[in-house]
Amino acid sequence: MKTIIVASTNPVKLTAAVEGFDAMFPDEEFRVQSAKTVPSISVQPMSDAETLQGANERAHLVQQAYPDADYWVGIEGGAEEYQAQLGTFAWVVVLDRERMGKGRSGEFFLPEKVAALVRQGVELGEADDRIFGRNNSKQQNGAVGLLTGDAVDRAGLYVPAVIFALIPFKNPELY
Repeated sequence: MKTIIVASTNPVKLTAAVEGFDAMFPDEEFRVQSAKTVPSISVQPMSDAETLQGANERAHLVQQAYPDADYWVGIEGGAEEYQAQLGTFAWVVVLDRERMGKGRSGEFFLPEKVAALVRQGVELGEADDRIFGRNNSKQQNGAVGLLTGDAVDRAGLYVPAVIFALIPFKNPELY
């Protein structure tokens, strides 16, 4: 059984990693562990580049801390301004001993009430909780779940990005 270390204690990120690995490698069994990491980026990344940097740092931090694992996964949610609207998305970085895979989630745009708080430096999860009267939504359905009525929740947004990041591992002869 292979071991996956996810650089987060957030159950949403663990679920996304498990579902992504299971989708790409249905005949394999995995043991998934979580590990808290603190990348050098902002608590709320505010650009595509900073978000990717956070996912990359997270994956490398757990690789250093847990060198005997088989895979190391960093997932980072971020936001970026586009024509006076704030879009939000996530980057995923997966490492093994030989390669790195990267994948990005879809993107959606925040309502202005939420976006205004994020622009003021409030983390998206906290902004959601304030606007929607929730508690700890980032470890549940997240902004996307709140805004879509759970047609897509936070884990559902992240799973395709995990799958995209696993493409080089599914096709090692091409990478």
